[in-house]
Amino acid sequence: MTRPPQGPATARGPRARRVSRTALAAATSLALGLGGLLLTACGSDDDDNDAGGSAKLAVAGACLPQPPTPDIAAGYLSVRNSGDAADRLTSVTTALSDRVTMHTTEGTAMRRVSEFEVPAGGELDLARGGDHLMLEKLTRQPKVGETVTLTLHFAKSPAIEVSVPVKPTSYQPEV
Repeated sequence: MTRPPQGPATARGPRARRVSRTALAAATSLALGLGGLLLTACGSDDDDNDAGGSAKLAVAGACLPQPPTPDIAAGYLSVRNSGDAADRLTSVTTALSDRVTMHTTEGTAMRRVSEFEVPAGGELDLARGGDHLMLEKLTRQPKVGETVTLTLHFAKSPAIEVSVPVKPTSYQPEV
């Protein structure tokens, strides 16, 4: 009784079947893994909620109360989004300040954030006691009646330049 030779060169032995099954399993895993990566790369970011739409942003109610100290001021405004996609306010710049930071207030604690969501069909409100802008290291102290230019930068939408009136320190906008 003659046995067929066993080894890597054999196309029909049990070892060859194991190699073929192992190779097939590896190839299948690789194909599934690459397919998953391709689907992930082609997918959309669920946080954007855009489904191919776009944000349509408008700014209203902007004000900057005259700061009681010479080096820091707060800014308030609303960004309305009438579009069908969300966007994010990622930064604010102005010639009045070396640095503008964004903050949220939770209870009595103020916390710096890197961005604010502007929901599709919704509004971002920056107001006293809540989310707001802090203009730090002012280049000069603005006076009541002046206007300050802020440039709002978004993740997707073009920047928006806003002329912000300086109001009395105790100013409270009407709701």
